[in-house]
Amino acid sequence: MAKKKAHLLGFVQHGVNSHATGMWRHARDKINWDWSRPPYWQHLARTMERGLFDAMFIADELAPYNNYQGSSDATVKYAVQCPVHEPSTIVPIITTATTHLGVGVTLSTAFEHPYSMVRRLSSLDHLSGGRIAWNIVSSYSKSEWDAYGVEMTQRAGRYERMEEYMELCYKLWDSWEPDAIVADRGSGVFADPDKVHEVNHEGEFFRCRGRSFVYRSPQGRPVLWQAGSSDRGRDFAARHAEAIFAVHPNVERMREYTDDLNHRLESRFNRKANSVKRIYGVQTVVAPTRSEAQEKYRQIQECIPLEGALAWISGHFGPDFSKYAPDDIIQNIEIPGIQGLFDSIIYARGGAPVTVREAALIYAEGMGMPRLVGTPADIVDQLEHFMDAGGADGFMLAATYTPGCFEEFVDLVVPELQRRGRYRSGYAHASLRENLLED
Repeated sequence: MAKKKAHLLGFVQHGVNSHATGMWRHARDKINWDWSRPPYWQHLARTMERGLFDAMFIADELAPYNNYQGSSDATVKYAVQCPVHEPSTIVPIITTATTHLGVGVTLSTAFEHPYSMVRRLSSLDHLSGGRIAWNIVSSYSKSEWDAYGVEMTQRAGRYERMEEYMELCYKLWDSWEPDAIVADRGSGVFADPDKVHEVNHEGEFFRCRGRSFVYRSPQGRPVLWQAGSSDRGRDFAARHAEAIFAVHPNVERMREYTDDLNHRLESRFNRKANSVKRIYGVQTVVAPTRSEAQEKYRQIQECIPLEGALAWISGHFGPDFSKYAPDDIIQNIEIPGIQGLFDSIIYARGGAPVTVREAALIYAEGMGMPRLVGTPADIVDQLEHFMDAGGADGFMLAATYTPGCFEEFVDLVVPELQRRGRYRSGYAHASLRENLLED
């Protein structure tokens, strides 16, 4: 039986710091690079393409977290995913520097009408030649709603709104038939209006009357990505997603998620099991020897400021953790925020109690993802285990210091994956969808 080959994506933000708090102060972080200028992103993209990654995956947050001690001071002070620039602005920079690398861009449905969302994503898909994915989110943190001056809605209501949001997006993406453009110079007819359908949508949350202003893009619509982890979020992902990003701290939780997703696909949405790619988050620290890798890991941990870590879990999970003692058990605290990511903390020690301090520092390393520390062979041993026992189709590689962490992975780990027959030797297709969905 042929071995499953891994898909790889680089997980970053358009900011000074991504998903390992304090990395901006690491001695190896962004040496001679300015993250706010194109050359940095071009180099990062070319590194990932050299490593045959499917895509660079750009996370986002719309405003500084503001619930730790009732303000965003700690978020700003410790660069807790702050500052962060708008994610879609760097997509053309990335795709013009590469030929095959896709870009997954996180864009919230909370404060933008579906019409403009479709216009932006289809435009980017055209400019990239069909290499765009959309990570569909609904805005989970209070700070985002405060920044936009809107009262935060309940999670259930946000999913109902997102369902209609997607319904309207589909109508707009499909409004241009593939052969709508005639381009007859003799008659002067450019497009057949009978094949460019006017959308007339009157729903509970949205109204729209008009044709999409962007003609059908190379992929038709972007690859649809989701990270739903609550029960309602998993249903949304099983209905709409072509790929799913999930964070689980161990192989048992990965297996549980894999089986649950396949059950939902088949029993609720008439989709085939394993038809949605499962991309699980990991963070790697690799070196030629184990002792070197452990030393590198120690240096990464030393960069994490506890107060910044507490501000981050406050922003992601909802409570103001300054109101709890460092030794309080986090499993005893009610969490209104991202439940799936909170589960990664609950099970970080195999279900054993986790203190607030421990939770903050674990989460600040990489959102509770498994941390793989060792030689290239050690890393690949664990990735293979996650694929074979956990059902992973690939991995979202969370950044530590950049661009070095990706350079090291490409130079050290990718050749070991290829040697074992667990990774591609080249890109087989032109579009992101074709490359990502291949087995």
